[in-house]
Amino acid sequence: MTLFRHSAVGFAELTLDGTLALRIAEQMRHHTGRRAAPAEIRSWERSLPILAQDLIQAGLDQVEVLIEHHLPLTSKRADVVLAGRHPRTGEPSYVVIELKQWSRAVAWQDDRELVLIDSYPNAPRLHPVAQVRGYCDYLADFTKFLDGQKDPLAGAAYLHNATSETDVQDLFDYPQDSRGHLFIGARRAEFVDFLRDRLDPAVPGSPYADQLIQSAVAPSKQLLAVAAEEVQRREQFVLVAEQKLAHSLVLHEVERARRANHKSVVIVTGGPGSGKSVIALSLLGELARRGRSVLHATGSRSFTQTLRKVAGHRRPEVQRIFKYFNQFMDAEPNNLDVLILDEAHRIRETSVDRYTKAEFRTGRPQVDELIAAARVPVFLLDENQVVKPGELGTVAEIERYAAALNLPVHRVDLDAQFRCGGSEEYVQWVLRLLGLTEGDPQPWTGDPSFQIEIADTPHELEAILQEKLAAGYGARIAAGYCWPWSDPRPDKTLVPDVQIGDWSRPWNLKGDRAVGEAPPAALWATDPNGFGQVGCIYTAQGFEYDWSGVILGPDLLWRNGRFTTARDANKDPAFRNRKTTDDPTFDRLVRNTYKVLLTRGMVGTVLYSPDPETREALHQLITADLVRT
Repeated sequence: MTLFRHSAVGFAELTLDGTLALRIAEQMRHHTGRRAAPAEIRSWERSLPILAQDLIQAGLDQVEVLIEHHLPLTSKRADVVLAGRHPRTGEPSYVVIELKQWSRAVAWQDDRELVLIDSYPNAPRLHPVAQVRGYCDYLADFTKFLDGQKDPLAGAAYLHNATSETDVQDLFDYPQDSRGHLFIGARRAEFVDFLRDRLDPAVPGSPYADQLIQSAVAPSKQLLAVAAEEVQRREQFVLVAEQKLAHSLVLHEVERARRANHKSVVIVTGGPGSGKSVIALSLLGELARRGRSVLHATGSRSFTQTLRKVAGHRRPEVQRIFKYFNQFMDAEPNNLDVLILDEAHRIRETSVDRYTKAEFRTGRPQVDELIAAARVPVFLLDENQVVKPGELGTVAEIERYAAALNLPVHRVDLDAQFRCGGSEEYVQWVLRLLGLTEGDPQPWTGDPSFQIEIADTPHELEAILQEKLAAGYGARIAAGYCWPWSDPRPDKTLVPDVQIGDWSRPWNLKGDRAVGEAPPAALWATDPNGFGQVGCIYTAQGFEYDWSGVILGPDLLWRNGRFTTARDANKDPAFRNRKTTDDPTFDRLVRNTYKVLLTRGMVGTVLYSPDPETREALHQLITADLVRT
């Protein structure tokens, strides 16, 4: 989607009469429901007339100009894309342009990819060549029309206000290529020559713009090949029993869909550690190897960013394969062969948030968007991990939508247990402890493959886990959301919000940037420096570590032989509205939350509750030989 498009000559005329910026702002409000910020309008008013003059000077009157062009399946927009025919190859040609008003810029701390500019002297910006190259690479990876074409894309970062080479000299140290070339106002003639080299002045660009805008969205063959090579290198993707069944069933349905124009839904259910994510990544690698169009999506920022980091460690472009559930609102039906929906219990009622474009505020269910996007949508979920109001990822909900569309549903239940030391006994003990399955809580009789310990103080909890770290294990402390959660202080230190007596520690970070040695929120569970903060359900869910320390907050108390929940003790903003989250729903979600926290450990769990009665009950439930002395 493009906010505004016109021929170069028409574009130039609009810049002369002064109405262009207002027209773009009007289109933004119409398509996105968002008002353009004053800074955006100023940028259009100052940069676009200069580009228009350059196009006319280059004689490219008939080139099609796409302003604020939306990159598919993202929230990002390229400033300008020029569409036309390549003067030498005769093939479609597109020039992606990033316009900058910078007149001066320097490298940041000798890092060529980060730069400082006068208007943001303390906050580094991405080098504009890296930015525009990323846009080109992304379009190449997800615009099906471009797949296999010879040299269809070029990128230019244009600093039109930079009239002195000396003032931006550091920027030229960054490597350049056809998808990322740097131009400045002092060398304006070079920019004009570059445009002439990529676009034929004698051919109208409108048909080529149509081809780009109307193209199907799917990962390219090249990206799939890279993903297959990267993902399938991982030796831990060994599937057993029902895992292999689920894997084979999906592959069967994909081939059937290709042969017979068939569509079906696959649901894979299983508890923590049953191998859902292993199946998901194994499928991703195999389908990519076969050249099938496949994407992976979750509803968890932490989980998605960690997958991007791990699976795309050597080849960063693989990270583009991993999406979020709310990125398929404008996906064309059945454009993908397969959409792998990991952690599908986090599917929400709709994909709409405050940033959603007006045209998509239709109330369309998110599950409908996800089913529509692929010939074979694959849902991997654990219904007992629904922990937040508005999460609707259940088997019944998915089956209901599939039935309404007359789609066959294939379901595989995973009964193997690979987390918690493979101890199904421990998982069942947790479910009965929390009242999430039939039967009263039972004493823990022990399992050689898994350990439980009870701490009597938070100091002891931390000391036990530090011993495990010293022995070479991984460990984390997580807690129920029963304490306030502050932003970092101005001096970049963290506020120790989780306070129990004279012990206090900060929550994990909220955002995507590290603060001091504390990792970003999404990496809390996997970065070694995450041990210094207390994790919450939203950063722990989907992950595992050797030893799991869990603080049962005052929202979960043992009374009269069973656990009861205390709503007033919970600080999670998601639970504030009693109209949208009534007390029975709150009770279920809090129990699910602790079920998730209690099943993160691969080797053992250390429990602590600040409530004496709860702590005593836990001691009584753990057999004497397993209680730490």
